[in-house]
Amino acid sequence: MGGGREAIAAVAVSSPGALRAPHRKQTQCENNMADGAPKPQLGWPSARLRKHADYQRVYEASRKQFSPSMTYFFRLRAEDELTPGYSGPRVGLTAGRVLGKAVERNRIKRRMREAARMHLALLPRFADVVLHPRKLVLEIEFAKLEREVAKVFSAISAQAEKVRDARARA
Repeated sequence: MGGGREAIAAVAVSSPGALRAPHRKQTQCENNMADGAPKPQLGWPSARLRKHADYQRVYEASRKQFSPSMTYFFRLRAEDELTPGYSGPRVGLTAGRVLGKAVERNRIKRRMREAARMHLALLPRFADVVLHPRKLVLEIEFAKLEREVAKVFSAISAQAEKVRDARARA
């Protein structure tokens, strides 16, 4: 019986594709880089608001906006406020204890993070956004959450365009 196992192990190791990882689909950022044209990278880790001071600046500079399953704030950064090595939009998420225990809050944040990551390109380049999800985010289907985040990001983009036009006229 032991000989059969050795034979299977030998076949598995000797086949050339056995040790390779499965083929991975290229991400949007990798596709952009393959084109040869330098485009701003919109990866999620660098697109996060991290510091408390950044959150406070967003809260001070904007009013609370509402959507069915979240509230949000946004602010447009000035040219001199750009972080070195990254000039795209930044998104912050909050999930307070009112949303439930840690497991539920983490699930809410994971769902929101993925929806925001998928639609990051809809935001203007200099936008800082803070999203406050409601507990409803746990129960709605992900496609609906994704559409709502896209709608919020599009609304922010439209409002940012108005602000930019008003500044250009002045």
